[in-house]
Amino acid sequence: MADTSSRTDASTDGDTDPRDLGSFYNLYSVIRGRLEPGFPWDILPSERGQVMLAGASDSSDRSKDKLDQKTLRRLAQNREAARKSRLRKKAYVQQLENSRLKLTQLEQELQRARQQGVFISSSGDQAHSTGGNGALAFDAEYSRWLEEKNRQMNELRSALNAHAGDTELRTIVDGVMAHYEELFRIKSNAAKNDVFHILSGMWKTPAERCFLWLGGFRSSELLKLLANQLEPMTERQVLGINSLQQTSQQAEDALSQGMESLQQSLAETLSSGTLGSCSSDNVASYMGQMAMAMGQLGTLEGFIRQVHLECYGTTQSGCVVYRE
Repeated sequence: MADTSSRTDASTDGDTDPRDLGSFYNLYSVIRGRLEPGFPWDILPSERGQVMLAGASDSSDRSKDKLDQKTLRRLAQNREAARKSRLRKKAYVQQLENSRLKLTQLEQELQRARQQGVFISSSGDQAHSTGGNGALAFDAEYSRWLEEKNRQMNELRSALNAHAGDTELRTIVDGVMAHYEELFRIKSNAAKNDVFHILSGMWKTPAERCFLWLGGFRSSELLKLLANQLEPMTERQVLGINSLQQTSQQAEDALSQGMESLQQSLAETLSSGTLGSCSSDNVASYMGQMAMAMGQLGTLEGFIRQVHLECYGTTQSGCVVYRE
C-alpha cells in the first residue's frame, strides 16, 4: 500500500506528460489568438518577453513618429504664418512710403500753384486776390445798411401809428424799396470778391440762416408770409399774389437745379486731375483745371446775381399788386 501511494504522489508531483502540455498550449494559443489577433502565440514561452518588448518598442517608435509629424506640421504652419506676416508688414511699409511720396508731391505742386497764383494776382485783376478783405468790407457795409433799414422800419411804423396819408406812406415804401435795391447791388459786388462768403450767409443772424437760399431768401416764401399778414385782400390782389407766387416758385426751382448742376461740374473739375507725378505737363494740366474751375466760379457769381434780380423783381411786383 505504501508503494502504491508513493507512486501516486510521484505521478502527481512529478513531471507532466509533454504531450499533455503541448495540447494545452496549442488550445491556449488558439483562444488567445482569437482574443488578441496578431500576437505570435506560436512561439516558445521563453521568447514571449522579447517579442512583447519589441512590440512595446515599436509602439513607442510609432508614437514618437506621430509626435514628430505633428511638430513638423506645426513648425511649418508657424513658418508660413511668419512669412505672411512679414509680407503684410512689408506691404504696409511700402504703402506708407508711397503715401509719403504723394504727400511730398502734393506739397510741391501746391507751392508751385501758390507761386503762380501770386504772380497772376499781382499782374492781373486784384479783386479775386483780396477775397478776405472783400468779405470784411461787405460785412461792414452790410452793418451800415442794416442800421439804415432799421431806421426806415421805425419811420414806417411811426407813420402807420400816426395814420399818415397814402402819399406819405408811399414815399416811405419807395425809400425802403430803393434801400433793398442798394443791398442787392452790394451783394453782387461782394460776390465778385468772395462768392462763397455770400453763399454761406455768415453775415446773417443764425435764425435768418435757417431760411437762407443761395445767399438770399426765397421770394415765394416771402409772398406767403405777406399774404397772411396783409389780409383782407381783394379778389384781384389774391389772384395777382397767387400768380406771382407760382412764377417765383418756377424760377426758384430752375435756379436750384442750375446751381446743383454747377456745383457737381465744379466738383468733377477739381477731382478729375491726377496728381501722381510732379512733371511739368502734370502741373500745366492742373493749372488748366484750376482755370476751368475759376471760370465756373464766374458762372456761380452769375447765378447769385440772377437770384438777386429774381428776388428784387418779385418784391417790386408784390408792391405793385398790393397798390392795386
